[in-house]
Amino acid sequence: MNARSSADRAALAWLEGNVRIEDAEYRRALGELSRTGQPALVLRLALLRCAARVATLEDMPCPTAEEAQRDGGPQEQAYARYLRGQALATDGALLPVAHRDMVGPASGGSALARIEDPQSRLIAAGVLFRQGRADPQVIAQAIDTASAQGWRRPLLAWLRVAQERARVAGAADEVARLQRRIDIVGQDAGR
Repeated sequence: MNARSSADRAALAWLEGNVRIEDAEYRRALGELSRTGQPALVLRLALLRCAARVATLEDMPCPTAEEAQRDGGPQEQAYARYLRGQALATDGALLPVAHRDMVGPASGGSALARIEDPQSRLIAAGVLFRQGRADPQVIAQAIDTASAQGWRRPLLAWLRVAQERARVAGAADEVARLQRRIDIVGQDAGR
């Protein structure tokens, strides 16, 4: 339970943009789990950390297919593939409930909107981004979700994605509007 609490606090700190607290809580959770000597639990923690990075569009080494195969069961293996944007059609039933509809051809903006948990919604949006399937609806949902929660890191990431798309489209007014939002969110980012 201590490890789960620390893992949850680590994820929240990451989303809020507080790297120092995230690292301390992650190390605390890792220390708790290391005492069990169970590789599957350490793998789950790594997957949780990876999921937080996916939600913020960060590149971070996530557990590899080999690590998931070696240390995890079918659920961990499916989640590792999902986070890499490489889920198999058969993985849907093995994923956490919030993500099950995100596997397959019907996944996308409408499936994303049905995810109630904000963190899970951002993770799913990040997976769609990794797959090259983050359309304007997905980007808008990710921005709205992060903004509603006050989660600085994913909000900045998704605003920058929207801004780049606007820049490519030649929408100078939209680029400027998004830059104002980025400037507001980034004012206190040095903490």
